[in-house]
Amino acid sequence: MSELENKATEPTENEEVAALPTQEETTPEIEAITEKVVDDKVVVVEETKEEPVAETPVIEEVIVEAPVVEEEVKVVEEEVAFTAQEEEVAAEAEIPAEFDWEALTKKQDIYSSTERAKLENIYSSSLSSIVEHEVIDGTIVGISNREVVINIGYKSDGIIPFNEFRYNPDIKVGDKVDIYVENQEDTNGQMILSHKKARTLKSWDRINEAHDNEEVINGYVKCRTKGGLIVDVFGIEAFLPGSQIDVKPIRDYDIYVDKTMEFKVVKINHEYKNVVVSHKALIEDELEQQRAEIIAKLEKGQVLEGIAKNITTYGVFIDLGGVDGLIHITDLSWGRIKHPEEVVELDQKLKVVILDFDENKKRIALGLKQLTPHPWDSLSTDLKIGDNVKGKVVVLADYGAFIEIAPGVEGLTHVSEMSWSQHLRTAQDFLSVGDEVEAVILTLDREERRMSLGMKQLAPDPWTAIREKYQVNSKHKATVRNFTNFGIFVEIEEGVDGLIHISDLSWSKKIKHPAEFTKIGEEIEVVVLDIDEENRRLSLGHKQLEENPWDVFETVFTLDSVHQGTVINLHEKGALISLPYGVEGFAPLRHLKKEDGSIIKAEENADFKVIEFSKENKKIILSHTRLFEEDARATKAKQAEKATSENQKSKRALKKINEKVEKTTFGDLDVLANLKSEIEKEEKAEKNK
Repeated sequence: MSELENKATEPTENEEVAALPTQEETTPEIEAITEKVVDDKVVVVEETKEEPVAETPVIEEVIVEAPVVEEEVKVVEEEVAFTAQEEEVAAEAEIPAEFDWEALTKKQDIYSSTERAKLENIYSSSLSSIVEHEVIDGTIVGISNREVVINIGYKSDGIIPFNEFRYNPDIKVGDKVDIYVENQEDTNGQMILSHKKARTLKSWDRINEAHDNEEVINGYVKCRTKGGLIVDVFGIEAFLPGSQIDVKPIRDYDIYVDKTMEFKVVKINHEYKNVVVSHKALIEDELEQQRAEIIAKLEKGQVLEGIAKNITTYGVFIDLGGVDGLIHITDLSWGRIKHPEEVVELDQKLKVVILDFDENKKRIALGLKQLTPHPWDSLSTDLKIGDNVKGKVVVLADYGAFIEIAPGVEGLTHVSEMSWSQHLRTAQDFLSVGDEVEAVILTLDREERRMSLGMKQLAPDPWTAIREKYQVNSKHKATVRNFTNFGIFVEIEEGVDGLIHISDLSWSKKIKHPAEFTKIGEEIEVVVLDIDEENRRLSLGHKQLEENPWDVFETVFTLDSVHQGTVINLHEKGALISLPYGVEGFAPLRHLKKEDGSIIKAEENADFKVIEFSKENKKIILSHTRLFEEDARATKAKQAEKATSENQKSKRALKKINEKVEKTTFGDLDVLANLKSEIEKEEKAEKNK
């Protein structure tokens, strides 16, 4: 195609302007394009305000010189700033079917880079500036069963799952909601938004603010959990402990589920994202003023009505209408009780008397029994010492038992008054709590409200006729009750005790401790040796049941008599020797030496010689060494006697020689030789004897 043909086919400037849509047909962005700069002139294009027609609208071109540029720019700015009404009209305008998009594109190509940048800035300014990970406002523009479309003023809308709005199912198009921008654009070019995270972040800020300002907030009780309730506060689950629900103990938590209540935030753990709320704090704040007013009006002895709100093992807490008081268990009843539930029931209305109160600590001591007369005041005046009474054991101690003969009237029975027995035992050996017993009044003090009782007095005293029943030298059976180093305490019957001295246990055995002879609880035969009525004690013996064997031992174990024995106990001083007839003797250590120089060992049998016998002290001294020592002495004595005899014979022979020598001359040698021969013969004869 020739250059002329191309020029012929190209639209003229008027045709290009005519091809542009009218104001009613254009969008606000296209409608803003009204200015074109050519060389040193400004061309201002104005559209007619007439209704669009089929023919090309009349375009009026005004060419002015450069000095009029400022005035024309002002006109352009006014055209760009469309009113809201003009934008609405432009949005509703329909684009004709014959609209030439190619012409519009070719028209834009003629804009300079400066113009294009200006147009982009205008377009960008119509969009919001979005920053990730921040909470912004959004508008609901669409709702389906699964998704909610949100417009945040960005180049595209975002989509949020509908389940994030479950807490508020009544949402509708046009509602403003908080939105958290997670990502401006994912791999699919979709913006990632979250309403749940926005609520959570704002909720934490809101909760911290409520905690810092001690603000009262509303919360929805979702469900019950261990130890309390779970509460939804600003979309965050908080814990409501059972002790913080109300000022009085709550036994049924389920009655609060699915309810909206007021709370105070009392604790926040930022590390673990835990929140603790309290409803009790609100009630306490309201009751604080009431307490101050009530306590200011209290007086000792004042009678008030209250409700039992809590029962413990030590007492009952009474609600006096905004302030609590305590009835101690000892002030519930004049009689003894194990637990306050025996007297008071939960939620029971009671009249109580104020015993004491502390304004600073806000403690009030109450009494219930004080509203009734003391039982001692109504005790029968006919009751006196010596009367028999019946009662129930209410308290047991080691020293005795408290017996309640009437509600609030108790008497003490000491353990010594429970039995005629002299053995020191505890009250638990005789009685148990709850036992019904009969006793005798021993002392009675109405002013001090004290009474002592006795139980043994109901039975006769066994010592009143002790000499007739237990005569001296009479034999009886007794029970071993206790040991001492010096003897055994036994009981012949209830209240009749006796002592067997350790020396009266056996005639023959050496007893170091009574435990070697018998055991506690065993029966033993005794003989009455003496009666001590003043101290209510008998002197008894056991060995006296048999004859004294030492009368016989005196004839058997005579001095120097030899008996076979066994070493049963060996120590540094000697040994205890068991001899026939069940008697025992003692051998000093130096008398245990054998003939070979060794010592007799324990459990070894040997012969022993009696070297000492004492019937009075029941003592036998033995010796094994004496047996071979005396034999050696006898042998030595015989040898000494024989030597003495030979000496005497030698002296006699020497005397004869001397006599003959005197009669013999010095030279008579034959006579001397014969004399020597005679002496030798005499010596041989003596040896042969």
